[in-house]
Formats: sequence, structure tokens, C-alpha cells
Amino acid sequence: MSAIAMIEIRKFPTTRLLALCLSAWVGVAGANGAAVSAPTAERIGDGMVAFLPSGMSSYPTSLALSQPPTMLGPAPAGWRLQPHYTQKNGHTIVTVDVPADADLYGTGEVTGPLRRNGQCVALWNTDNPAYQRDHGRRLYQSHPWVLGVRADGSAFGVLFDSTWRATLCTAKRIVFDSQGPAMPVIVIDRPSPQAVVQGLATLTGTMPLPPRWALGYQQSRWSYTPDTRVVQIADEFRQRKIPADAIWMDIDYMDGFRVFTFDPKTFPDPRRLNDDLHARGFHSVWMIDPGVKADPDYPVYASGTAQDVWLQNAKGATFHGEVWPGMVAFPDFTRPATRRWWSALYKDFIAQGVDGVWNDMNEPSVFNVPSYTAPEDARHRGGGDLVPGPHLQYHNVYGMLMVRATREGIQAARPQLRPFVLTRANFMGGQRYAATWTGDNASDWKYLKWSIPMSINLGLSGQPFSGPDIGGFGGDATPALWANWIAVGAFYPFARGHAIKDSNDKEPWAFGASVENTARIAIERRYRLLPYLYTVFREASLDGLPVMRPVFFADPKDRRLRGEERAFLLGSDVLVVPRWSGEGTLPAGIWRDASLVEGDAADPLQPALKVRGGAIVPLGRVVQHTGENSLDPLTLLVSLDARGQAQGELYEDAGDGYGYRQGDYRLTRYRALRQGDTLTVSVENTEGHLAIPRRTIRVQVLTDQGVATGEGAEEHLTLPLPPQH
Repeated sequence: MSAIAMIEIRKFPTTRLLALCLSAWVGVAGANGAAVSAPTAERIGDGMVAFLPSGMSSYPTSLALSQPPTMLGPAPAGWRLQPHYTQKNGHTIVTVDVPADADLYGTGEVTGPLRRNGQCVALWNTDNPAYQRDHGRRLYQSHPWVLGVRADGSAFGVLFDSTWRATLCTAKRIVFDSQGPAMPVIVIDRPSPQAVVQGLATLTGTMPLPPRWALGYQQSRWSYTPDTRVVQIADEFRQRKIPADAIWMDIDYMDGFRVFTFDPKTFPDPRRLNDDLHARGFHSVWMIDPGVKADPDYPVYASGTAQDVWLQNAKGATFHGEVWPGMVAFPDFTRPATRRWWSALYKDFIAQGVDGVWNDMNEPSVFNVPSYTAPEDARHRGGGDLVPGPHLQYHNVYGMLMVRATREGIQAARPQLRPFVLTRANFMGGQRYAATWTGDNASDWKYLKWSIPMSINLGLSGQPFSGPDIGGFGGDATPALWANWIAVGAFYPFARGHAIKDSNDKEPWAFGASVENTARIAIERRYRLLPYLYTVFREASLDGLPVMRPVFFADPKDRRLRGEERAFLLGSDVLVVPRWSGEGTLPAGIWRDASLVEGDAADPLQPALKVRGGAIVPLGRVVQHTGENSLDPLTLLVSLDARGQAQGELYEDAGDGYGYRQGDYRLTRYRALRQGDTLTVSVENTEGHLAIPRRTIRVQVLTDQGVATGEGAEEHLTLPLPPQH
């Protein structure tokens, strides 16, 4: 949610934005700054080299990296990609020449095209309603990272390990212009883009495995109030048989926008409300902002003042800025003591039955000042491994340090369950602490089309759990826009509908029976796919590969695919092609259309779902929420390759908690083999010791002649197939 409730959505021509970006790049590239001595190059892993600027004897404390890299000796002879450092007017400028034929991606949360060649972004986290400020060149998060893919499909990645305010331009060379001192640069060079992203994950960490309910559809609004309205929304979902797993509480549940409080009139008994939601199969997610109302009679502010936790101004006094409650103080999350204080506030809050926490406004956003945030010379006092420094240094990691403390607080308050945290502001590596969404978009086709490359590039920058506000946050949605958006939005990794206070209703039933039916079909398709999605999320938590992937991941050597930004992959085996995208540019090979629920093929708005030849995709039955058993029967959707073979995996655990870490899970690998007109499906191997109750297995085989079906036991199943032509 932003400081501006409703704003005009102005159009900025693409050519104008490109001209602005290119002129910025020329200005940086042409800077005749003082050259810096050649950096020291140290190998830190397979195909990974860290460059330390002159005078830096060891790798400094890094907030992007999950742990300090191990120096393994000099870089390999002939290493191709080398950063070059210059200094000018107090800026550090790093350039990396890239192959002329390279396609560039990443750069985190950005508007515009998937392919980032010829683009510039400003790395300065900004509350940016409808992405209008600075023409959308700076948004809510900063990821100083570029992924490059060469013509032959090999790839490289460049990480500029600096938190300071910067610009990042990607043209004939990569140019990183930082307002801070010289920083380490890490270059990864590997045979494929997948291998580069996996290498990035070894450095910055992976997303923790989320609770399974967080993969369900979720509904939000600024705001559902009073508490009876929240229950009404839950009941509408259940009565209309539209699956959903979570309802979100925006700031109006608070007492005068004071964080960690509840309005005594509209939310007098949050424990009871959460119990009512749980009884209906819903989880709840509640917003917590960083700004603490400057009121000495408010216990949170009083305790924070007593413990000296606040961000200071340049003179050493508490910095106060205006946000929703009026004047507030902001915790200085660079201090370990502040993070411990913040974490402890969650104990009583979570005890009310709260399931998840939404940290918003944490760029941090400040109203009625030209910078929209704290002044650059505000003082962070640091502690532990973090040195004292100005806001210019720590602004971009403010949100990440906040959600780190939030996650630790929820974990301490409820250690038996997995935390779920959503954040608006974040930094490279922030996937270790929170999922994210793409901030305050608007109900316009432009934002729907942007949402796909935005989420893909976040995944290519290390954050696999993301998505936009489905239907658009600001402005009124038309029935056609909302229907098209939910049809494709059901397949974002994070699937949440959200709307601003003064817009029209944007629940699935708000636009009439036809749109409601489209929404129901779309969400039912997601729920049928949840066993596959949960398996892909588990993979992402282990190796860092995105959940939502660019089409070129299907064949990195096929240059036709490099610019495709409307269709996308879920995992490696499911291709999603929005109906409004036209034919698109799709990968070669076998990709067979799949129907998941009754009516999806007839609905003209549902994206085509295509299953890769050689894949087995596990499906559940349609349920109303993830607390219901969806895996009896378990459906295996089989798409054979040219050799008549297929394989796939299904990951299962309790859906929450940490038993899986002690082996309380089951990973089943299925194999299918066609011999003549008979298909045999068998369990190739299993991992884990989770006991699976006996259940029915249904097999649906996608063939060029149609769909063949069979049913049997899990260990071994044969069924007849139509003759091959």
C-alpha cells in the first residue's frame, strides 16, 4: 500500500524511457574517472571468481551472501569476464565487457521487457505507486545482479556486492555506478543459465520451504473491516466453491495504525476471528509496518525508546517521519539489539492465532518529503558484523533486515511451524527471509503484461516466491481485465488478489457469473497442480532454480526463445501460454495440451497448459483448501517422449513443520514406458520415510491421438494405449 490512495496512471512511451536509459549509460561509460589498480581475482567455487578491489585483503561482511565465500586460490588462467574499476566524484564505477551476442536478464524487480539489453535501473528502494516515480526505473527492491546468456547457450552472472545507492545499466557492457566505496564483484561462468542461477543460490542462499498453505490462492483488500466482513469473505469462497487458503488483513485492523495492536471496535477479538477462519480452512496474514507511532503512552514506542532502538538523524537524535499513524520512529535494524527487540514483539501477536505476517512500507517509506524516505545522512549505528553508516549505505537493505528480524520472531514464537513472511522491500539474498510481491501496480493491461517478466526476472535474481497483485491494486478493474488476469495469475508462484481501498470490488464473484466461472476454473487448475507446484518449490528451496522460469530455459541454445516474455514455464515440465499472448514463441519438441478441470478447454480465457514430452506431472483432486487431502486419488499426467518414455517426481510431507528435515517426507520418482500398445507406470525409487496410506492412482496419458486413462495401485500399473499412427 502506498501513500497515495489514487493516482493518475500516466503513459510514458517506451522510446522515451529507452532514450533516458541509454543516455544514462553513455554518461557513465564515458566517465573519465581515475582508474583503480587491478583487483585480486580469487576462485570461490566451480566456475565462480570473486574480484576484490585494490586494498581489500579479505572478503568483507556481506548482506547479500548467506555466508562468507571460501577463497580457493587464484582465478583460472584465461578467465574471460573481468570487472574494471574507476573512481569519479566520490562514485565507484565498475564496468564489465560482455560478449556482443549475449542476452541479458535479471536486475531484480524491474518493469519493462524480460530481456534487459539496453536498460538502466536505479538501485534505491522506493515506494512507487503504479511505478510512476522516475519512470518506473526504481521500484521497491534492489538486486545488483545480471545474468547473461551467450549465443551458444552458455551463461554468466555478475554480482556487485554493494548495498549503497547505485545505477545498473546493461548495454554493450554492464555498468554499475555506486555512490559508495569499491566493492567485491563476483562473476559466475558456467555451461547453462540454470547452472549460473544454481551457482548464485550457493552464494546468496535459497528460499526456505514454505508452508503448503502459502501456495494456495489468497485474497486481500485494503481493507476488509470489520472482522465480520472478513468472515463474510471467507464464507463467500466456501459457498461458491472457489478454492482459497488465506485472507489478508491490511492496516485498518490496527488501533490508530499502531503496529502490534488491534482496533478494539472493529477487531475486538483477533483470537476468535482467527479461530473462525481456521474452522473454515483459512489462514490469516496480517500487516506490520516498520513505522512506530511516536506516542509515549504507546507501549511499543515506549519500550523502543527505553531500549534506544531508533534510527537517528544526522545530529544523533531520533529521526521522526510521517507515515500512516502520523509521526513515527523507525527501528534501526542494523543493530542486533534492535532486531532482538523487534523479534520479541511477535510473541503476543502470533499468540492471537496469526498465521503469516506482511511487512509493508519498509523501503522505508516516509510521507511528504521529496525523497519519499529517510534522509541519506540519517545514522545507522550498526553492531556485530555491521559497521555504523549513513542511510545512503543501508537504505536498500532496510527491508531485508526488517524481515530477517520478523522471521526470527515468528520462529521463536511458534517454533513448530514454518513462518510465512511477505515483504515489499528487499535486497539481493532476501529470499532467505521472505516471499515478495511486485508492489502497487494498477488495473491496466500494461501491468498485467509486465507482471510476467517482472516475476521471471525476480526468479532469475534468486527470488523464486513472487507475484503481482492479481487484478491490479490501484484503479478500477474491468471484468475483461480481471478475468484475463486471474486466468494467468493462478499460475504465479505467489497468487494473491489485492485491491486499493477506493477501487471497485475485485473478489472472484464481483464481476458477474461469467467472470466468476473463469476464476473458479483458473483457481481449480492451480489446486490440481499443487502437488507438482509443491514439488517444484521444494526443488527451489534446495538448488535455487526458479519456480516460474523463462521459456528459453527449455532450450538455452534456441535464440528464438530469448525474448519470449508472455509464455512461461512452471518448473521444467509445464508451459503456460496466456490466451491473449497469441501463438508466442514456444520451444521446439513435444509439448502436449492438457485439460485439468471440466470446462477449462471451453473457456476462451484460460491459458493453454502444455506438458513436456518425457514428463510425468503429479496432480491432485480439486479441494477447497490445502488442509483437505487432495492426493486420493493421485493422478499422474504422462506425456511420453519420442522414445515412448517419461519420468517425474512427487514430493510429499506434512505441509508444515520441520519433520522433513529428519526424513519425514517422501520423494517418489515415477517412470513410464510404452511397449507397443501398452504403457507401464512404475515407482522407480523413493526417498524419505513418510508413510503414505494406500491410495488409488489414476494415470492420464497425453497422446497424439487423445487421452488414455487407467487406474490401479501405486507400485505398478499397466494400461492399453491407442495404436500409434
